[in-house]
Amino acid sequence: MDVHLKYAFGRFQEQFGSGPGLGPGSGTNLMKIDGVAPPFIKSIYRAAAALYRTDPWRRLRPGHLFGVRVGKDLDWSSKKQVFSCIQFIGGDGGDIALYMFRSEIDAMKMTGPRETIRVPNVEVLRVTYELDSVMLPSNKRFVMSLALEVSGEDRYPVIDVGRSTTTGELQFRNPTFEELRFVYAVMKGASLLHPLLQQDYGAAPKWSRVIYFEPFIETVDVQWPAEVTKGNDLVAVTISYPPGRGYQEKYSSSSSSTPTKHSEVPKEEKFIDVKSNIAVCFRQCMMCKEEVNREQSICCGHCSAVVYCSSVCQKQHWKEGHKDVCGLYRAMMEREEELAMKIFVFACSAEQPCKWLESLGIHQKGMWRRKCSCYSHCPYGLLPVPGGLWNSWGGLDENEYPHDSPFHNHFRDGISSSILLSGWLEYYNLRSLPLTSPVADILSHPLTVYYILTALSISSKNLLLKNKEVILHYIGPEGELDWMAAFAEIGHLLHGMGNIQIIMVGPEVPTNLSGTTSGIGSRVRVNLVRGLYQDEASYLPTPHVIVALNCGLGSYSSWGGALDLIKSMNIPAYFTNESELSCSNSKQVLRAAGLHISYPVTPNPFRSPVRIFGTSTNFPSYRNCFLLGVNT
Repeated sequence: MDVHLKYAFGRFQEQFGSGPGLGPGSGTNLMKIDGVAPPFIKSIYRAAAALYRTDPWRRLRPGHLFGVRVGKDLDWSSKKQVFSCIQFIGGDGGDIALYMFRSEIDAMKMTGPRETIRVPNVEVLRVTYELDSVMLPSNKRFVMSLALEVSGEDRYPVIDVGRSTTTGELQFRNPTFEELRFVYAVMKGASLLHPLLQQDYGAAPKWSRVIYFEPFIETVDVQWPAEVTKGNDLVAVTISYPPGRGYQEKYSSSSSSTPTKHSEVPKEEKFIDVKSNIAVCFRQCMMCKEEVNREQSICCGHCSAVVYCSSVCQKQHWKEGHKDVCGLYRAMMEREEELAMKIFVFACSAEQPCKWLESLGIHQKGMWRRKCSCYSHCPYGLLPVPGGLWNSWGGLDENEYPHDSPFHNHFRDGISSSILLSGWLEYYNLRSLPLTSPVADILSHPLTVYYILTALSISSKNLLLKNKEVILHYIGPEGELDWMAAFAEIGHLLHGMGNIQIIMVGPEVPTNLSGTTSGIGSRVRVNLVRGLYQDEASYLPTPHVIVALNCGLGSYSSWGGALDLIKSMNIPAYFTNESELSCSNSKQVLRAAGLHISYPVTPNPFRSPVRIFGTSTNFPSYRNCFLLGVNT
């Protein structure tokens, strides 16, 4: 009896003790929704866990209402947004939840000074993060049967739609499949965008403990899970504060859901403007290759991508082939804003890498020595070892780089839980790194590998979940040979999920390092092999996955033999490229080699945030920008 009373009192205190939520979980079951399969439920729980890790309740209160849009109105069966207003509940105690309302008016009716007001016949979609200890037995069985991801240490999301009757009683129902798709996109978008809110220090009264924010409207592309994709891989999610900030919807004949545009002037980018920060910068004329000052150069009027020294060269180049690729160049330029990562507040342009590194105080230091040409005389993998992680990261402050330590907050009842990351913001929050830290530029390579193994390659992910070893062939390493300290982060992210043997094969591996093995932490082992992949692969253990980052498939003739071998092996392989143009060239090379491109070309969430401008073009490339999968 005492145990029963303790459970009942604990549940009452959790749900009703301090407000401001509607009340306990309803016991709804997502498995009973038509069209919902277990893979989609797992994706929803991963999205909910990703949102929880960003901890919006640290700053947000119920009075902070946000407008939300997912795709276009025509994407939904009712020809309008399913929900248009959200709020975060529980920042000041009580239920920890995300509430979604059909209108801002409904949200304001139900938002009281302390508790959620029960307004008759107003539906609210709730994502309530319930403690494991107070979950209904049916929900516990549901979570255990599907091995769903935990949020934080001991919470799981419960998703339902609630409404209050005229008598004040609560009624709940399962969300529909369409509502689940909507809430999935909202959770993914919110986890990326809410940390971008800037505090407005002048708007809050001195006595107020509630944070006031500057007006805000941002859009991010969210990738649908494979199991619910309906012709489009990406959907645009727009979040605005306060709700109702203006935007226009531009309908297109394209099937993409991403053409949502803001009518207001967007907030200033936090990238450094190369044009205004580099006084003298030379480019090469695309036609004659003569160096020309940026201010004196002219660009193609259609694509604004290529540079010329004079109109004579421009006309000649148009005749000799630019007219055939101008449309592709223009498409690349139109995607620049989409690909840009506005979360970082360090200088994100590296047209002159030495100056960029100097501005950060890390030029010719640690692993950053491979980011410019100052140490080009030193073979890859043979940079003098400074010793110590602090020196490896170029002497950054203690809080600006990831320490060689596990993620302690991801253990539950002594058992580790997998860490599945959706992008840089989630990783930086997880490691408590400031967005001024430039470490993403180097970590782009190991975290891209981790993303491939845990999010794209199903066979590798299953092996890791079974605590087994995954063998990965890493083709064509260069700077990575000097970044082993960064690759140690893969081991911490594995967090008890098996181990990885990375075999790096390429002509840039130094002769005296070929055949060596290094243990990086307890879960990652790296073998180095010098030579072309097609010549060495038969002597290596059979891989589970093959990876080549920034591979330049169209630039090296030696790729032909490697691709023929990969085709015969029928092993999942993933390639990254720096720009959409090189990605297009790579697709042509892969198809010419008879390889089937089965994974859609998509921006890599762990691409480098540093933009590199070509000498003869205006459009930037981003390291590890696009992911291209074959034989998957």
